[in-house]
Amino acid sequence: MKEQQANTLETATKKWGPEEKATWFCKQKIQRSYHNKVVTRLAPLRESFEVVQYGELIYAPNRYWLYIVKTRAWDNSKPTILITGGVHGYESSGIHGAIRFLEKEALNYSEKFNLVVAPCVSPWGYETINRWNPQAIDPNRSFFDASQSQESASLMKYIASLNTEITAHIDLHETTDSDNSEFRPALAARDAVQHTIWNIPDGFYLVGDSENPVHDFQRAIINSVKKVTHIAPPDNDGKIIGELLAQQGVVNYSCRKLGLCTGFTNGLYSTTTEVYPDSPKVTEQDCINAQVAAITGGLDYIINYHSGAE
Repeated sequence: MKEQQANTLETATKKWGPEEKATWFCKQKIQRSYHNKVVTRLAPLRESFEVVQYGELIYAPNRYWLYIVKTRAWDNSKPTILITGGVHGYESSGIHGAIRFLEKEALNYSEKFNLVVAPCVSPWGYETINRWNPQAIDPNRSFFDASQSQESASLMKYIASLNTEITAHIDLHETTDSDNSEFRPALAARDAVQHTIWNIPDGFYLVGDSENPVHDFQRAIINSVKKVTHIAPPDNDGKIIGELLAQQGVVNYSCRKLGLCTGFTNGLYSTTTEVYPDSPKVTEQDCINAQVAAITGGLDYIINYHSGAE
């Protein structure tokens, strides 16, 4: 675990306005290619899946197409599973874990489920290695009606168009050292409020929904991921990212209230994964494999315990 002394971050005297946000935006630089690293990997999937363009983001001078990958044998009698990656674009293993799942595992589950996979919800964030979008909005705090985040609004609109109940929603994320060194200080400055830094957990953990924690489902995912990588221990106060553990490797948030991605679908089984890619104990491939193990662990649980998937 990355030990940090809990302290209060210095804040600005007033919230950012358009000028401050524009100044922040001008400092962001493209560091990798969404097209080359993500979109090109979706093309071979068309042989087995339906690849749908569900939206478009125009952040001049760049344009980003948004893609969903779906199983072809759609059947409304099957449970529908939503898997999302790259809601925070800088969290790379979620994006590549979603694609690896499609490449290696998804067909094994297509008879049991309708699968809907959005590998990269925030492509500009992926390219600039950023948590926010160009308007300095956090997409993962923006999944609510009249959202100001185009990334969040586009996904919600498409999922609503399916006109189907989402049985499970697995949202793939990371917790990185830059959360404390860069993103939380930026949040404190943007909002002119105090934020404390926290210990960065060394290992994998989950964020469940405090309104519907589904403990056994979360436990099944933790047990699956254990086979791939280590689970984050709590800090000295028995917490992970400032929250008390619900069980090993699991904390709970009020997902809908906070506007988190898993909150908008009301899935019976929902969870947010958190991989720690800065750990000296893991490789990039370990992180991707952990995301895949989280998905398959959750799906295997639903097959065994949810009557609609039997």
